[in-house]
Amino acid sequence: MSDDIGPSRIARVVDYIFGRNTLIGIASFMLLIISGYATWHGMRDFIVGVSATPSAPNSSGLSVSNDVLVVVVVVALTFLMWLTLRETFGAKRRLRERLVTFPLYVFLAIWSIGFGYGFWWSLISGEEATRTGLAGLQEDARDASAAVAARLDAVRGQLDNVVTWSESQMTREETSGGSCGVPSGAGKGPLYNARRSVRDSVAALRDGMTKSWLEPVQADVQSLRQAADVLGGATIEERQRNFENKATEIRGLARNIAARSNQLGRSTAAEMRALADSVAVPPGKSGSSCYDPTLAERLRAAADQADQPAELKLREAVFNEGPAGVANAVKNLWGNIGAYTSSAFRYVFSGGKVVTAGHTDQGEPITGRDVIALLATIGIDMGLLAMAILNPPREPPSVRPSGALARQIRDAIDTAVSRAPGADLEWVRRHFVHHNKASYLVIPNLYSCDPENRDEAAKGMAINQLAGVLSDLELVRWPKGGRWWLLQENELKELKREESQASDTDLTEIRKKWAEEQGMAGDELKKYVDKRAVRNHGLFSKAERALQIAGWSEAARNDIEIFKLVNTEGLTPLLMVLNEPRSSTSHGNGDRRPAGDAA
Repeated sequence: MSDDIGPSRIARVVDYIFGRNTLIGIASFMLLIISGYATWHGMRDFIVGVSATPSAPNSSGLSVSNDVLVVVVVVALTFLMWLTLRETFGAKRRLRERLVTFPLYVFLAIWSIGFGYGFWWSLISGEEATRTGLAGLQEDARDASAAVAARLDAVRGQLDNVVTWSESQMTREETSGGSCGVPSGAGKGPLYNARRSVRDSVAALRDGMTKSWLEPVQADVQSLRQAADVLGGATIEERQRNFENKATEIRGLARNIAARSNQLGRSTAAEMRALADSVAVPPGKSGSSCYDPTLAERLRAAADQADQPAELKLREAVFNEGPAGVANAVKNLWGNIGAYTSSAFRYVFSGGKVVTAGHTDQGEPITGRDVIALLATIGIDMGLLAMAILNPPREPPSVRPSGALARQIRDAIDTAVSRAPGADLEWVRRHFVHHNKASYLVIPNLYSCDPENRDEAAKGMAINQLAGVLSDLELVRWPKGGRWWLLQENELKELKREESQASDTDLTEIRKKWAEEQGMAGDELKKYVDKRAVRNHGLFSKAERALQIAGWSEAARNDIEIFKLVNTEGLTPLLMVLNEPRSSTSHGNGDRRPAGDAA
């Protein structure tokens, strides 16, 4: 026998340790730890990241009490999130309770996901995002500076054309004359010298722009072409300082290029316009030396191009490591929650093929790293949700009455027992019956109690008064009609209709059919089958029999009153008090009867 019992006990121990409920509990506990840690880390870093001095807690002045406060808040809210989740899917919870706990869980889950996302994003993408942001800033500065250099090169090309035109006109003046808008002979006379002066002025403008304007800009552009090196630094603070210095250097160099370009462009354009005005004076007018409207037009076109201001469009580059990265990630998530959510769905349904799944309101792409960090924190809360659904609390919530209510119920029962001759607590219990998922208090109508029987009259008065007290305490109620908008039938009519029907559990027809199948007939069939059909016995029949068991007379049992117990989910407060163990002295009839009561 011991051999049979041993393996069974071992199996029960193994099942207890490694059973389904245990494993689900361990998994839930692990998920809660991960969720709480990620939320705490994200919330702590967010507070540090948005502070005036974004640095580590020890150097930012955050006291230990603040860190402890964050820990306490995260632990409390994480526990509350798990509790509301369990209560939402627990057994025999009311719909009203579920409508309160589930929205609260959703709110706390979103709170956990928000700060948890900051932690996971900083862990997965922080360093990469920092490098990408700095490289993007460098690329924007390089592109803007290259655009400036290209514009300068175009201006120089126009000036080269102007110089070539001037040299061709100077050669024409030397060989055939008439290049300055007036008839003149060939040779190196005054008009030739004027033409050469114009050519030398344009060449000087070109050479000055190349040396003081184009060549420095090209050198700065070349320095911007150098890729951003990996930020050095042993700590987050050092890396952040290096990042800010590098970003400031890039922005400063790009702005310096644009400012110098604008300044030199305006001065060069003014000189070209002045030269164009000098060659645009017709012959015979004051100040006319060499009239060349074509040259003037070309000079003004070059001046307009040189005078165009350089526009810088540099993207925002931020440091995304440590607390600063967490703060930026949380703010981006809350500011673009819709874009991130839709991107996560597209990323999942595409099987991870959609790397850039969307854009934020600022135009920044939402990359696969961003979506993975979001899915990581959502997955933890989804895991908690799945564990709560798979293993919800099986026991209903306790409805134990308050101490004051329990004392009121006990006093009412003790008073009724003391006023009812020969009664005790068990006699009171016999007036409660169960019918169709509800419990009822049944008493005889006070008028139907035998007035000649003083004991029954006293009992009728006592149980009637007990029903009144319980009704005042809203523990029982009189059966009534249902809510009209639900079209429910009146409860009393329904109970009467049940009494008038045939019994669904009557065995008469079943026995008769079986006997006929067995070939019985005649006296044998009559002997086997009880032909008396049984009427359906509903609540009224049960109430009559309960009063009979409680010792009431036939007249009292023929006219009854019923009260439905309130709050019938589980044990009601009234039934809980009735089921409590009581001392024999508290139930005695003579000991608790007030002085002067009739026996």
